[in-house]
Amino acid sequence: MIETALASYLSPDGSERIEAALSRRLDRLTRQAERIERHVAISNEALALFVRFWLTATPPLPDTAQAAAQVKGRERYNGYIEALGRRLAKGTSLAQELVQDVDGRTVGQMGDKNS
Repeated sequence: MIETALASYLSPDGSERIEAALSRRLDRLTRQAERIERHVAISNEALALFVRFWLTATPPLPDTAQAAAQVKGRERYNGYIEALGRRLAKGTSLAQELVQDVDGRTVGQMGDKNS
């Protein structure tokens, strides 16, 4: 059995099979890395847009309202963390929802144009 494995490994066809297998694996890793890069870009853009909107739309609070705002902020943050935990447990990502939303709008818009 060892002789057969060595012969297969050292044969000219063996190196081509190994190269083909490595090539397929590298291609798969490249596609995975590209998906990760896309998801990170979407996440960064979503966060940047939210922060920009929040900073431009939220008026400053008077000093007398700071304490109440901090309490409310902690409540909202805890709610956010709980919602994030549920979402992560569910397995749905923002990127998946964006694709579904865009696909749904594209199909809906095409249906409207063809009516």
